[in-house]
Amino acid sequence: MSKNFVIISDSACDLNKELRDRFGVADYVPGHVIWPDGSDHLADLDWTEVTPDEYFTMIGDKKNVFSTGTPSIADVMDCYEKYLSQGQDVLAIVLSTGISGTYGVFVNAARELQEKYPDRKIIVIDSLRYSTSLALLCMFAAGLRNMGKTIDEVAQWVESNKDCIHQIGWMDDLFYCKRMGRVNNVAAVMGTLVGIKAMADFNERGLSHVIGKTRGYANAYTACVEYMKATIINPETQIIFIAQTLRKKEAEELRKRIQEELNPKEIIMTTVGPSCGPAIGPGFVAAFYFGRKCTKGLEKEQEILGKILKTKCK
Repeated sequence: MSKNFVIISDSACDLNKELRDRFGVADYVPGHVIWPDGSDHLADLDWTEVTPDEYFTMIGDKKNVFSTGTPSIADVMDCYEKYLSQGQDVLAIVLSTGISGTYGVFVNAARELQEKYPDRKIIVIDSLRYSTSLALLCMFAAGLRNMGKTIDEVAQWVESNKDCIHQIGWMDDLFYCKRMGRVNNVAAVMGTLVGIKAMADFNERGLSHVIGKTRGYANAYTACVEYMKATIINPETQIIFIAQTLRKKEAEELRKRIQEELNPKEIIMTTVGPSCGPAIGPGFVAAFYFGRKCTKGLEKEQEILGKILKTKCK
């Protein structure tokens, strides 16, 4: 196996230590989360300061305004050097430029170290994804490396296939996503109505794009599973992630339905991390998987979900 390079990310990847160790993601550089009292906290993917439920309960009070910040260039350089100094190259797969300046920080940190490590390689990839979709890209990259692919081969695969990473699920309230600028179309307004489940996938800019809406959990489960059937590739070989925020029961129901209908290799249940949390808020459930390449403006995806909502949902 080719082990002469490491894969790292930032705290938007939402991979806890157990998953980082399992999939061979060497490290992450934490961003910052500013709490309502003005205190600055590193985005800890291992939840050593508060539990996910405590965190999202705080965010659930809309009077509490949380904000996020990129990692410092010094912190990124320190992470790079940890591995460059050991003779390893670095592949960094990081948060979408559609919603953050993190990619620029990672690129500038790499430039700062070029002269010091002329024989080492640092490749930084704009994932055009965030949260659990970024986790999936890191997982795929690590798997390819473990198969013996070179850093350049892995980087090329990620660049070519990042638009194949889908999400489908819902937010009970798009207030948080709208406040942080992470949903880009007028359908976001519908996500603030009681009982309406706004459903989104990723567009070519790396933003969550609402492609349909339905009412109630029963319809949401049906829409998710049917949408996955129409867009996924070889589900029986896949590891699918389901992420949630304060919706464990609903996430478990979605897991059961996906297992029954699609029979994937494995389903991993996880939670949204502290970096992405303020833009997502409580009441989120979604599945993340590899499928057909997303179309421009999600035109085909909107057509698919629209037909499902008309024919399969009450």
